Amino acid sequence: MTTNTIDGHDMARATSFGDQHSTEIQPYGHLVPLPIGLSEAVCRESVEQLNQLLADTVTLRDLYKKHHWQVLGPTFYQLHLLFDKHSGEQRGVVDVIAERIQTLGGVSLAMGGDIAETTRIPRPPRGREAVAAQIARLLHAHEIVLKEAHTMARLAAELGDDGTNDMIVSDIIRANETQVWFLAEHLVETSPVCVGP
Repeated sequence: MTTNTIDGHDMARATSFGDQHSTEIQPYGHLVPLPIGLSEAVCRESVEQLNQLLADTVTLRDLYKKHHWQVLGPTFYQLHLLFDKHSGEQRGVVDVIAERIQTLGGVSLAMGGDIAETTRIPRPPRGREAVAAQIARLLHAHEIVLKEAHTMARLAAELGDDGTNDMIVSDIIRANETQVWFLAEHLVETSPVCVGP
C-alpha cells in the first residue's frame, strides 16, 4: 500500500514555491519555425517521427539500467558493466534526438508518463529476469529502434532533411548495431574445448 507521507509529513500539503501552474509557451505538437532551410511540413513530419524514436530510445536506455541493477549469475560483473556502458551510450543518443527535435522547432517528449504512453517497446516485468531473458528483451528493443531508424532515415532523405538523416545513420543506427553485436555474442553457444595430448 502506498502513502503520501514521508516521516509522518503529509506530502499532499507540501509547500509550493513559485508559479508551477503557468501556461505552456509551446504546446506539444506545435512548431516554432526556425530559419534552417526546411519547410514546416518537413519539420513537422521529422518531429513526429523523432518523438517516436525518442520514446523508444528512452525506454531502451531505462531497460539497460534495469538490467544493470538486476543482473545475476556467473557473468554478473561483465554484464553489470556492459549494461551500464550501453545505458550511458543510449543516454547520449536520447540527448541527440531530443535536441534535433528542438532544432526542428518541435517539442520533445520528456516525462516518463509520456514516454510510457508512446513507446512501442513492451514493458518488462518489475521483477528480476534470467540473463538470457534480459538479453533477449534488449535485443528485441534494439530491433524495434533499428527498424524505426532505418525507415526514418530513408524518409528524412526523401524529404531533404539531411540533418535528421545524418543523425539517425551516424548516431542511432551505428550505436545500436554495435550494441546488438555485443549483446548477441553473449547468447552464442560454445562447445567445450579440450587442450592437451
